[in-house]
Amino acid sequence: MGEYYHTKESVEEYIHLAKDVNGRQLINQLEQVLPKKSTLLEIGSGPGTDWNILNKIYTVTGSDNSAKFIDHLTSNNPNGEFLELDAVTLNTDKKYDGIFSNKVMHHLTDDQLTGSIKRQHEILNDKGVLCHSFWKGEGTEIFKGMFVNYHLEEEIRKFFEPLFEILFLDSYAEFDAGDSILLIGRKN
Repeated sequence: MGEYYHTKESVEEYIHLAKDVNGRQLINQLEQVLPKKSTLLEIGSGPGTDWNILNKIYTVTGSDNSAKFIDHLTSNNPNGEFLELDAVTLNTDKKYDGIFSNKVMHHLTDDQLTGSIKRQHEILNDKGVLCHSFWKGEGTEIFKGMFVNYHLEEEIRKFFEPLFEILFLDSYAEFDAGDSILLIGRKN
């Protein structure tokens, strides 16, 4: 994934750049299918903006693969639960009712995404729900040293359908019309 999220300077830069961005509209969609107080793992909590919203609704465990973000999260939320996790291996013994990520899974190659989806299936409880957003597009690029893998709706469907019933899959606007995709699925 590159070193961008692993230095104090880049973490501070990202926190500043993302201060006005949150996943409230995604979380509103998730609330339609995942009951309040459910256990939820957030993959890639970053600065904690979405974690703070999710934490008011669910019993949420935050995670990130950056120790710098974990330090930031724990210092700002001393009563929160945070794990240093890689989005592919998701090395935890816990099981959850839901899994959420906002613009995290696009940092994975197609093979890594396939592995992450299998692992998410394993750590979700029966009928567990996942909710992920992606940048919409085609191809890959390196942005600020980070790998970015763009997808279209049908590609996302093919990745998730073997293990999940697709409840919602559509494009939405984060910055520009149709620049993003939201997927919500239920464990088969």
